[in-house]
Amino acid sequence: MRWIWIDTFVDFESGKRASAVKNISLAEEYLHDHFPGYPVFPPPLMIEGMAQTAGILAGEARGFAENVILAKIRLAKFEDYARPGDQLRYDAVLDSIDERAAVSSGTVFLNGVQIGRVDLIFSHVRGDNTLGLPDYNFVFTEQFTNLLASFRDQITSGSTTADEG
Repeated sequence: MRWIWIDTFVDFESGKRASAVKNISLAEEYLHDHFPGYPVFPPPLMIEGMAQTAGILAGEARGFAENVILAKIRLAKFEDYARPGDQLRYDAVLDSIDERAAVSSGTVFLNGVQIGRVDLIFSHVRGDNTLGLPDYNFVFTEQFTNLLASFRDQITSGSTTADEG
């Protein structure tokens, strides 16, 4: 099972920036075990949500030609938790990208109020039998690519507005 920590994109500018949202619901099983009686969406999951947002941005910028692997968390700072009924928004900016790596900076919003910063570095990895990596793209599964395709379908149908490169 693969955990997806973003629900949808709300903005996507190819090679530059992306925004995605995550709606927190008490129906999500992990919340029942995390601080019983006081369920929260913890910062490590916010980091992963930002990594998924920025990772798809970096992968799309290079045509999903290689796997985009989180290599380093440069900064992760949070001032609050999200709770059931809240909405998180991840705003990711691609600071640099080349054939080896991508660097992103990001801001996390809770119900429209900034609560965190997450800056990340990604490595670009192609399949390599000597490293034991498969020769297919194991990061950008259909689940992830469908998130971006769904957003682009909304743009085409005119049901949302955003810049798209």
